[in-house]
Amino acid sequence: MKEFQYTIQINATKERVWTTLWDDLTFRDWAGIIDEGTYMKGEMIEGNRIQYISSVNGYGVTSLIEKLIPNVFIQLRHCADTKESGAQEREKEWTGGTESYSLVEKNGVTTLIFITDFPEELEEILSVSFPKALERVRTLAESS
Repeated sequence: MKEFQYTIQINATKERVWTTLWDDLTFRDWAGIIDEGTYMKGEMIEGNRIQYISSVNGYGVTSLIEKLIPNVFIQLRHCADTKESGAQEREKEWTGGTESYSLVEKNGVTTLIFITDFPEELEEILSVSFPKALERVRTLAESS
C-alpha cells in the first residue's frame, strides 16, 4: 500500500460538504467516478462497519469506522475485500488500508483533506479518478 493525500477548497460550509460526502445520492454520484456504481451500506456510527460496494461488479470493501466526528473528521480502516455485493470475502487487495476525510472551514470556505492508501498497482488509475471525484464533491456542494 502507498499513501496519497489530496486537498481541495470548496466554497461551502463544512456541514454542506459533509452532507455531500455521505448522503446516499451525492455519495453515489462522486464515488461512482472512482468505481462505477459504488454505493455505501451501513450506518455511519463510530465502531460500526460499513461497506462500499460496486453495483456493477459486486466487488467492494468492508471498513471499520475507527474515528468519527460529524462534519469534521472520519477515519476508516479497510477490514476485508468482498465480492458478491459484500457477501463473501475475496483476495486482500485493500485490506489493512485506511482512508480519512478532514474538513476545516474558514470564512465559508471548507478545505477537504482526503488521505488514503491503496495498492501501488492501481496508482495510475486512482491518481486520476480520486481528484476527479473530489472535483465532483466540490461541484455538488457548491451548487446546493
